[in-house]
Amino acid sequence: MLSGPDAPDVEVVPAEVADDDVLATVHDRDYVAAVRAASDDPSGRADPAYGLGTDDDPAFAGMHDASARIVGGTVDVARAVGEGRAQHGVNFAGGMHHAMPGRASGFCVYNDVAAGVRALLDAGAQRVAYVDVDVHHGDGVERVFWDDPRVLTISLHESGRMLFPGTGFPDDLGGPAAEGTAVNVALPPGTGDAGWLRALHAVVPRSSAPSSPTSSSPSTAATATPSTRSPTSPSPSTPSASPRSSSTRLAHEVADGRWVATGGGGYEVVDVVPRSWAHLVALAAHRPVDPTTAVPRAWLDHVARSLDRTGPQRMTDGSTPGGGRGRSATTPTTRSTAPSSPPARPSSPCTVWILGSTRSFVPGSRSRPGRPGHPPADWLARGSP
Repeated sequence: MLSGPDAPDVEVVPAEVADDDVLATVHDRDYVAAVRAASDDPSGRADPAYGLGTDDDPAFAGMHDASARIVGGTVDVARAVGEGRAQHGVNFAGGMHHAMPGRASGFCVYNDVAAGVRALLDAGAQRVAYVDVDVHHGDGVERVFWDDPRVLTISLHESGRMLFPGTGFPDDLGGPAAEGTAVNVALPPGTGDAGWLRALHAVVPRSSAPSSPTSSSPSTAATATPSTRSPTSPSPSTPSASPRSSSTRLAHEVADGRWVATGGGGYEVVDVVPRSWAHLVALAAHRPVDPTTAVPRAWLDHVARSLDRTGPQRMTDGSTPGGGRGRSATTPTTRSTAPSSPPARPSSPCTVWILGSTRSFVPGSRSRPGRPGHPPADWLARGSP
């Protein structure tokens, strides 16, 4: 899904299956071959050494094409936004942030977010910022770009001491060549909307802002995956435009308003996912929805008929907009292609802002720059490495 300020309407089109060369920009080719084999014969050729055929990533017929199509959608929208053919891009089926270069993990087979970031870098991006607001640490994207100083990864998640995948601690800051470009905010279990939003507002703007308002070095991209799964608190998250609108406002400050988002999906397919995605579409189309808006009666009737339950009555829960995240394995990959006039370049330090959710296991020693949890002050002001 793509849109721009001069063409606010959205056009949804099917995504193409990414070929092996695109997949190989972030995955090992032997792993891609293993996924193909498991896809052809799920019961006999799924290799647990590649994370396939496990409880988290069971093999199924057509697994390769389905997973590669998600990658194709995210790469397409990232390229369109990076090239200025659109200002915003969304792939609702995307956000497979746990997939590692050589194995499946956490219900994720191919890492579409990492492939989208790589596509932007290959097209000439000097800086890409990635913000992950999923309840789990964004380990897969962080792992791919752990030692790449061009990519800033920011992940807000429940502490790995309590929750899968057990990583993403504040002193995980990036590799030797990219010290400080991995920012991890590990929140305690039970953190509610107010605490989560406070962390978002305190960390993300500071981490991604240019060191000087006169900085003219372009950062070519920023991406993110707002997910709609359960929050760090036990209750279902409160969907609203607040986390997304905060990120999109920041995108206008550092990336000329250019951003890409992936839907993430969701465990709460009634209470969270539909409303969260609706807010996301509205922001992409420059038509934000008032959080107090009533949910359409036709949809509530559909929920009652289909699931024999009562759906949420308004576009947020409670009087104050809150935050929430998630991921759905069954949502079809979509993208919108309403073109926009090419944005001015490069007046802002980022070319695209990527809103996303990821987590990665990072082996080896932990680097500790002078101010843990924050990237180098001149990250956006730097030229090409």
